[in-house]
Amino acid sequence: MSDQTPKNMGGPKHVAVIMDGNGRWAQSRGKPRLFGHHAGAKRVKEIVRACPDLGVEYLTIFAFSTENWKRTQTEVSGLMNLFRRYIQNEMKGLVAEGVRVRFIGDRLRLDKKLQALMDDLEAVTKDNTKVHLTIAINYGGRDEVARAVRALACEVSRGELDPETVDETTLTRYLDTRVLPDPDLVIRTSGEARISNFLLWQSAYSEYEFIDTLWPDFTADVFAQCVSRYAGRDRRFGGVKS
Repeated sequence: MSDQTPKNMGGPKHVAVIMDGNGRWAQSRGKPRLFGHHAGAKRVKEIVRACPDLGVEYLTIFAFSTENWKRTQTEVSGLMNLFRRYIQNEMKGLVAEGVRVRFIGDRLRLDKKLQALMDDLEAVTKDNTKVHLTIAINYGGRDEVARAVRALACEVSRGELDPETVDETTLTRYLDTRVLPDPDLVIRTSGEARISNFLLWQSAYSEYEFIDTLWPDFTADVFAQCVSRYAGRDRRFGGVKS
């Protein structure tokens, strides 16, 4: 891994990644799209392991969006099987390496076995603190905000919340990410320059990196380069430095 970015030297504490390009990576090799998804899952392990040396405490990855159900049944089923196998195969390793895992998104559409595995992985890693890995499955930023507003509205209707007190901080408490800091840096691989409904509320002041590298080729060195470039950015959050 590159040593150009010293730990805790102005780098991002929370990095979110839109892991794009698995299918194209596979097809360029004459393989089915699921071959690329399996390669991408292996890459996740490398990036998680790279986080501590780069000073990255929180890593959030976009694994499956609310829009991905539109893909072929073969691909969707293959992805769900991949998620189940990933949790089963990586659980012990994640515990041993001090990784805390959380899942965000609407779980109700996922099958019961996958939901149970997600619950188990969150439970067995809940005391870990080395890296906080958040995996977005059946996640969409608009869906998350809509669910948060519904929950907030229910409290208002029951008289448990005064609508006059609702502000940005209030809504944040109902989001899937309520226990996480906002991402400092959002990376999208594969050359696409759009955010695809990912962390819409949370990334209001995030820095973005749109890079051409396909996700299965996104090595720890490429990750370190993104982190290094972030450290050189001028972040004013709407203000002006004196």
